[in-house]
Amino acid sequence: MLALIPQLTIGLADLAAAFLFLFGLQRMSSPATASSGIFVAGLGMVAAVLASFLYVFSVEAAARPHLGINIVLALVALALGGGAAWWSGKRVAMTAMPQMVALYNGMGGGAAGAIAAVELLGGKAHGATALLVTLLGALIGAVSLSGSLIAWAKLDGAIKKPLRIKGQQAINAAAMAATLAIGGCVLFAALTGSPLLLATSTWIYIFFGCALVFGILMTLPIGGADMPVVISIYNALTGLAVGLEGFVLQNPALMIAGMVVGAAGLLLTLLMAKAMNRSVANVVFTNFGDAPKQAQSAIAGSLRPVEASDAGIAMRYAAKVIIVPGYGLAAAQAQQKLYEFVKLLQAAGVLVKFAIHPVAGRMPGQMDVLLAEAGVPYDMIFQLDDINADFATTDVALVIGANDVVNPAARTDKASPIYGMPILNVDQARQVYVVKRGEGTGYAGIQNALFYGDNCNMVYGDAQAVLTKMIEAVRGLGAAAAA
Repeated sequence: MLALIPQLTIGLADLAAAFLFLFGLQRMSSPATASSGIFVAGLGMVAAVLASFLYVFSVEAAARPHLGINIVLALVALALGGGAAWWSGKRVAMTAMPQMVALYNGMGGGAAGAIAAVELLGGKAHGATALLVTLLGALIGAVSLSGSLIAWAKLDGAIKKPLRIKGQQAINAAAMAATLAIGGCVLFAALTGSPLLLATSTWIYIFFGCALVFGILMTLPIGGADMPVVISIYNALTGLAVGLEGFVLQNPALMIAGMVVGAAGLLLTLLMAKAMNRSVANVVFTNFGDAPKQAQSAIAGSLRPVEASDAGIAMRYAAKVIIVPGYGLAAAQAQQKLYEFVKLLQAAGVLVKFAIHPVAGRMPGQMDVLLAEAGVPYDMIFQLDDINADFATTDVALVIGANDVVNPAARTDKASPIYGMPILNVDQARQVYVVKRGEGTGYAGIQNALFYGDNCNMVYGDAQAVLTKMIEAVRGLGAAAAA
């Protein structure tokens, strides 16, 4: 009877962890509750990790002599991993958050692949179904690991440009076919006990090697503009791999958490692809991303720069202002200055809203997190579908570091590579000010027709410096006008 207590405790802990995962994920659906959702999900992970140590009571007799050293190794791994995560989480800048997410996502895929490797090399997966699920989890986990590492390198600047060669898609298809064929060899050898030419363990090593290579080959040609979607894809794959390995281990917490993360990642991927008016296959298997040389209709007009102080004063006397943040805001770390300026406008009676495009920044939700970090109330932040109609009745739209997501060519120019992509209707505002460092193009590598519009003026400079000048200009109007 006493022997059942550890198993019962593990089961209850896994059930509690699964509930906390689900409840935490539900809380993450709103910016107002996301922080507490992350904390709750973290508690679920702590419960699952602590409960896993109770498996020592069911260790086979042959492994008992190694029990002490294995427990020490597990504790050392937890200390190193937890310490590294705490240190990096405290130090990482907001602009580097996409890289960190890609890196940690790869670690999740690698963990799922490592579990599968233990199951396969130890001969612990019995029966065709268990072997198939283990191999599938191994494949997905390994691809997610190597692909996420390449995504991290691209986002971090270690890989400057996508690597594209002639016949790349055929090479990738051949790598995938070879991986599946070797997986078939592993399955045949494990089920029949008759290795084909090589030992079963050798086939397993080759299988993992091919899967890792395929993840690299699949990610190398994808351009920087598609990295948010790629991160989301690998997030879904990691969740799926964890869920599959949870099935093999008969661990409810892994199964539920993995499948929920996989489903959420897949849904987010589809939503982001829709926001770019593209399919997921188009993102993964084409060469869009880094300044493609495509024809574009000529843009009439010229750029009209103005001083930051003039733009700030114009917004002070507006009735309604919509602000569109982009990656340039994050790069300048100007979110605090932006909210300081917004509070000045609000004190003067100006109605201010924030408009967020689904693929703004370099990862899903980066702009929402950026504004939340500055203390912007959640009821001021609106998504594309909820605010697009408001631009037509807006006095001033302020664009900070965004480019392709506000380019009206997406609506009108069939020669444009972003044609058909839903955009924020900034060009419909009465007056538009665009804050940019210079006259560079966005990820799509095309000129922005918005910048040449009769109602648009450019404010050149670092976003933090520009916003500082706007704040000084509004305050310089005097106490009565500024407050």
